[in-house]
Amino acid sequence: MASGHDTDQGRNGLRPLPTRALVRESERSRRLLNSGDWRPAPADTDAAAAVLTRLTAPLPTRRTATEKTQATDRDRRLQRILRTALHHLDADAVSPPAAALLAAVARALLPWHAAPNPPAAAAAPRYGAPPGTPAGVAAPPTEAGEALLPDLIALFTVLAAPSPPGTVPCAPTIEPWTVRHAGPFRRHGRPAPGVWTAETVACPGCGRTAGPWTVTCDWQLLTLGCPCGTVTRDHGLSFSEVWLLLPDA
Repeated sequence: MASGHDTDQGRNGLRPLPTRALVRESERSRRLLNSGDWRPAPADTDAAAAVLTRLTAPLPTRRTATEKTQATDRDRRLQRILRTALHHLDADAVSPPAAALLAAVARALLPWHAAPNPPAAAAAPRYGAPPGTPAGVAAPPTEAGEALLPDLIALFTVLAAPSPPGTVPCAPTIEPWTVRHAGPFRRHGRPAPGVWTAETVACPGCGRTAGPWTVTCDWQLLTLGCPCGTVTRDHGLSFSEVWLLLPDA
């Protein structure tokens, strides 16, 4: 994984990928796995195996492939990696180091939230274009996204490998982080297939919706602090609904 904040796409006029968290978490995961300080639990290996399947998925073979369909297939593969990482992150079953890694993968692939757009019935609002995305923005930097795959495949192959019999899972403590977010949070639900709801989160103390919120996370729980002094964990937000709105960490 190349070091640095972003992949270099400026010369092509495309947005760079936010890879700072991915570089940090990939390096930390390798170090912890190699030292034995992280012995993944079954939920970790299951999530890693699901992401690995997406990482290694071959592109479709089309008899009448065009440049446009090939580009769509390449972007759809990256979008499926993103969505699989988010699904397992939001399931709240993996250990803190696995959650941090999944979140970093999702952050790096953020441009594929809405490119290409999935069928409407399958797309939760949280998977739409990130807030603040200008209209007519350039296509995602597909080559830069694909350049991440070899290192991710190698890492997730190790993470998805079955533990030797008798291995006791363990995970290191991940330091909590705190950041400020000025603006609303939206929580999404799916009461029925193809039906999505969205609701703006309000402070249970004063009713404020725009913050600025103080967000604290230990990769198991998210806490929101309001300027009125109210602190709540009963907000109903998933990890992705918070993490992907915050500045690149």
